[in-house]
Amino acid sequence: MTRPAPASPSARRQDGRAGVRRRESAPRATPSEAAQEYLLALRAMTADGSSTMISALARRMGVSVQAASEMIGRLGHDGLAHLSEERELTLTLKGRAAADAIFRRHALLEWLLNSVVGLSWADSDEEAARLQGHLSERVEKRLEELLGHPPTCPHGNPIDAEAARRRPRGIPLSEATPGSDVTILRITEEAEEDRDLLVHLESQAFFPGTLVHVEDVSPALESVTVAGPRGRTTIGLRPARLIRVLPGQPDANLFHTVPERSSATGKRA
Repeated sequence: MTRPAPASPSARRQDGRAGVRRRESAPRATPSEAAQEYLLALRAMTADGSSTMISALARRMGVSVQAASEMIGRLGHDGLAHLSEERELTLTLKGRAAADAIFRRHALLEWLLNSVVGLSWADSDEEAARLQGHLSERVEKRLEELLGHPPTCPHGNPIDAEAARRRPRGIPLSEATPGSDVTILRITEEAEEDRDLLVHLESQAFFPGTLVHVEDVSPALESVTVAGPRGRTTIGLRPARLIRVLPGQPDANLFHTVPERSSATGKRA
């Protein structure tokens, strides 16, 4: 039987480059959409290195304890989550890496949809959740370049563990001193899950980097009154705990701005 002639070095190089292009352009294997939401929730709930309980996760996800337990069983089977004998729930190293990758893609899509396409905070968050599992590595890299390598999502939450280590933690708005000026640092991931709160904060221009004046903090009325760019507004103590602020007016370079561009080719306006 005649053997086929061996491929030339140039043909092998071309095949290799084609393989790389196929890998970069193809969507990566990712957990199901539901599993991604659980991983993101666990990422937020255990960000400080603590553990959580399935009952708390179920409340956050708005599902029954049984439904949350079944999902945790699947995540545990895949090596993404660990449930201890004391019923304490944590992400494994593999699970945290997967959750960080999902959040990164979600954040990049939010920047694109909000700052370039023009969707609202709430709408861009919902659309990003639908799209985050379908980004190829090539598109993710190009998006990051187009958006100016953002260190956070549009709400100010660190895009990965390295960014989190470099950024200040801030304090809850509910703990700010009445009569003081503070700068919005971030709207926490838990607050992002409240669509009505996101709509209200965006309507008041409470973006990361915005300077506001704390007029009153009232435990009795369970509210915080703040004067911002669009006037005075009152926020409940619970949502105010989900907004992190810094005293005074910190360095503006702490807050990301998407570069203005005339087109997706990278030419500046």
